[in-house]
Amino acid sequence: MSSTNHNQSHSDNEDIIMQSLRFIIIPVIILGLGYLIYSQIKQPTTKPKKPPGIRKAPKTKVIELHVENYTSSIESNGIINAHNEVNLTSQVPGRIVKIHPQFEDGAFFTKGTILLELEEADFLTSVASAEAMLAQASASHAQEKARSEQARLNWEDLGYDEEPNELVLRLPQLREAEARVNSASTQLAQAERNFNRSKIKAPFDGRVRKRLVGVSQAVSGSTPLGNIFAVDYAEVRIPISAKEMRHLNLPENPDDPSVDITLYDALDEKNQTIWPAKIIRTEGTLDESSLELFAIAKISDPFGRNSTLPPLRIGQPVNAKIPGKILEKVIKIPRGAVRQLRRIYIIDREKLTMHGISVEPIRETQSHIIIQDDSIKEGTLLSTTPMPWIPDGSKVEITFEETLKESDDAEDGKTTLISP
Repeated sequence: MSSTNHNQSHSDNEDIIMQSLRFIIIPVIILGLGYLIYSQIKQPTTKPKKPPGIRKAPKTKVIELHVENYTSSIESNGIINAHNEVNLTSQVPGRIVKIHPQFEDGAFFTKGTILLELEEADFLTSVASAEAMLAQASASHAQEKARSEQARLNWEDLGYDEEPNELVLRLPQLREAEARVNSASTQLAQAERNFNRSKIKAPFDGRVRKRLVGVSQAVSGSTPLGNIFAVDYAEVRIPISAKEMRHLNLPENPDDPSVDITLYDALDEKNQTIWPAKIIRTEGTLDESSLELFAIAKISDPFGRNSTLPPLRIGQPVNAKIPGKILEKVIKIPRGAVRQLRRIYIIDREKLTMHGISVEPIRETQSHIIIQDDSIKEGTLLSTTPMPWIPDGSKVEITFEETLKESDDAEDGKTTLISP
């Protein structure tokens, strides 16, 4: 019995030991496996090194630069204005009884054309009254003249040796009668002028902008009848910035020659009509707000009355192209080839290396900048391809860019594609 109890106790001890080992060994194994996995992940993988390759030179398109004389031109804009525009008024009061077709909105008229008429009755009455007064004054003058002559004869018949005085000869009365004749003549002339002014005539060749009155309307000398303007020529004020003045030869004095310019329609870009004009003077003072100088250009026959050109309109905006001075020995650089800080990159023809230089434009257009630089020779290659920054002296591969140049016989306006 004791042996049996001893065996049972020994078996229980072994179970306790096995359970204790199980709780210790299993976590140790898990920790060991975790460490092995962590060490494998942490260990960097070594990649095979690639053999160093040959770096290719960047490619760029190039054009040849040419030293040439360049005729600069200035582009500006302005508004067509009438050189003489007035409000037509009547010189006499009256009631309008007739308006002629030449006094309708937009109608043309010539100098001396009757535009409208006032009622004539009152003016005819004034003329008749003045004529009667003149006749009466003339009769009185004739009587006084006869009395003066008779007084002289009577004086001579009486045998007086001395000359008769003015009172004897009735000279004061005669002068008074002459004054009444002159006054009556003046009143008649005034009445006739007023009668003629009842027919209101055009003061110059022009056009009606706006008629402001109608038939049966009573007007006075201060009543505006309509707005009219002259059509012999028109003007346009063209603003020129201060930095552009140095490139132009503008007329400053009356004897200075005019400058031929061309005008284009600013409302319709598809309109290819060109109107010739001449800058005849400048205003002589700068605009206070913009500090621009305004040049005045004259447009002959702006309404196409004596030519086949389409008419211009008063108030119409136009673009102006003004030829400037000739810039000698300059180089045209396409804007697309200019990098930041106004740098361009030129190519050494022999070494095919790229070098950057800074330039200072003396003239700029929408497509080019104009420079003067003695270090850039005729035929120098210019890089036109936008590229990231590369150090000076870097090797490049070049291809010549096709450029558009006008052919020598460009009378038909065509453009020829030329590749260097």
